Amino acid sequence: MKKIISILLFAFLSTGITAVHADDINLWKKSTLNKILQKGTLTVGLEPGYMPFEMKDKKGNIIGFDVDMAKAIAGAMKVKLKFVPTAWDGIIAGLITGKYDMIMSGMTITQERNLKINFANSYISVGQTILADKKHAGKSWQQLDDAKYTVVTKLGVTGEIATRKMFKKAKIRTFETEADAAQEVLNGNADAFVYDKPYNAIFFAQKGAGKLIHLDEDLTYEPLGWAIRKGDPDFTNWLNNFLNQARHDGTYDKIYNKWFKNDKWQKKVM
Repeated sequence: MKKIISILLFAFLSTGITAVHADDINLWKKSTLNKILQKGTLTVGLEPGYMPFEMKDKKGNIIGFDVDMAKAIAGAMKVKLKFVPTAWDGIIAGLITGKYDMIMSGMTITQERNLKINFANSYISVGQTILADKKHAGKSWQQLDDAKYTVVTKLGVTGEIATRKMFKKAKIRTFETEADAAQEVLNGNADAFVYDKPYNAIFFAQKGAGKLIHLDEDLTYEPLGWAIRKGDPDFTNWLNNFLNQARHDGTYDKIYNKWFKNDKWQKKVM
């Protein structure tokens, strides 16, 4: 009897192990990571126009911090890299419907977005700051929340969320691009522009000196992350391990210093 029980128990465990192994194989077959390796190309969705993360140079080439990180990822996978320029208001839908494998476009990790898509660990944090007309020098953002003032930002981004949350009295206007919104303040048609700190700092250095002021204290905490489709633990695991390795082997620092501690790239886009 003991021998029969042992045989039955072994058979049960073997069947269970086989079933688990089969499930792992099926998950791997469905993983975006596996599909990338099979087709030999990593396809990335982004919206060129967010300096210095992704933008076009004078020759029309897409360059930037996220672009170089994407190149490093593709290099580690030993696959080709393809970019799919996409308007921001449709970029998440494009990921969900499979137009690209991931989003690398300075996207802030939010709970609302996380209901639709997943994120790898944050690779950088930025906060919202304010560019304002120089006539407002010495004022705080609270003093700009007045019905006689107009505050602008980009439509559909965390800057708009922060603007509507913080400014209850001022008139709020939104634009399709951050460049158009910032230009409104530069042209004297708006009083303040709310957007991500890196972009504001660059815009101020390039065009705002003597015309604008930069209230550069972070108004929000915004971790940026690479977005992928839900239900893909293999791809998430790989990206997190890549990021951890890149932070410790000098890859991340080299790319970060190129775009955030050096201004040579600005000559390519100005």
